[in-house]
Amino acid sequence: MYELTKKRAKALLIDSAIATTVSFALEPLLKKKIKSPFFHAMVSPHLVFWGLEYAQLRMNGQTAGQKMMGIALKDEAGGELSSEQILKHIVYRDTIGPLMYAKDRSRYDKYKGEKYPNDLYAHTVVEKVD
Repeated sequence: MYELTKKRAKALLIDSAIATTVSFALEPLLKKKIKSPFFHAMVSPHLVFWGLEYAQLRMNGQTAGQKMMGIALKDEAGGELSSEQILKHIVYRDTIGPLMYAKDRSRYDKYKGEKYPNDLYAHTVVEKVD
């Protein structure tokens, strides 16, 4: 496994832990407004995770986990990420991306962890930062 892949995985775990904590903190407040157990089990955690990730990438270009691991998500051309790129990156990663990776894993090996299906789709790249 490539070093950058390990850093990406650790960053995602850190971000997941943060989002889970926030989700648990919000749950009592949301239960007063929304009575559906399905919403609290399936929808709310994803919305919190995606919302936190979107906000952090939009404001800082890095999530908390990425910052701790010394990596950043960037535009392929080196510019700032657009809102559309961030949304494409997040949604594709959590839906179709894993299937595309499993289908043709060797295609992504040449990128050594810098790009996965969601990065190719969103025209983003993950790089080490100091």
